[in-house]
Amino acid sequence: MKKSGLLIFTFFVVLSLVLTGSYAFAVDKIGFVNVREIMIRSEAGGKASLEFKKAFEQDRAMIQEKEAELKKLKEKLDKQRPILTPEAIKEKEVAYQKKFRDYQRLVKDSNEELQVKDRELSRKLIPEILKVVNTVGKREKYTLILDVNAQGLAFHSRGNDITEKIIKEFNRTYKAKK
Repeated sequence: MKKSGLLIFTFFVVLSLVLTGSYAFAVDKIGFVNVREIMIRSEAGGKASLEFKKAFEQDRAMIQEKEAELKKLKEKLDKQRPILTPEAIKEKEVAYQKKFRDYQRLVKDSNEELQVKDRELSRKLIPEILKVVNTVGKREKYTLILDVNAQGLAFHSRGNDITEKIIKEFNRTYKAKK
C-alpha cells in the first residue's frame, strides 16, 4: 500500500515538473516592431520619403494650377452669363465641364501614380527591414516578433517594442551596403 502511495506521489511530482516546465517554455521572448515607422524614420526610408514628397509636390503644383484655371473660367462664365445668349452659355458650360472632367482625371491619375510609387518604395524597403528583424530575432533569441500594424493585434507591451533597435540596426546595415 505504501508503494502505490509513493508511486502516485511520484507521478504527481513528475507531472507538476512537466507542467511547470511547459509553462517556462510558454513565456518565450516576444518582440514587437512597427515596420511603417521604420520605413519613415530610418535613413533609407527618409531618402525614399523625400523622393515620394518631391513627386507629390510636383503633382500638387500641377493640380493647383488646373484648379486656378478652372476657378477663373467659372468666374468669367458667371460674369458673362447676363450678356450671353443661351446657346453661348451652353457652349461655355460644356467647355467648362470638359475642363472639369480633365481636372478630375488628372487628380485621379496623380493619386494612382503616388500609390504605385508608395508601393514600389515599400516593396524595396520591407524585405530589407525584414532581413534586419530576422537577424536581430535570431541573435537575441526571440521566439516571435510581430508587426504592431498587423491585423488582429489588439494589444502589445511597449516594453517589448524593439522598433528603435531595428531602426539603428537597419541604418547601420544600410550604410554598410552602400
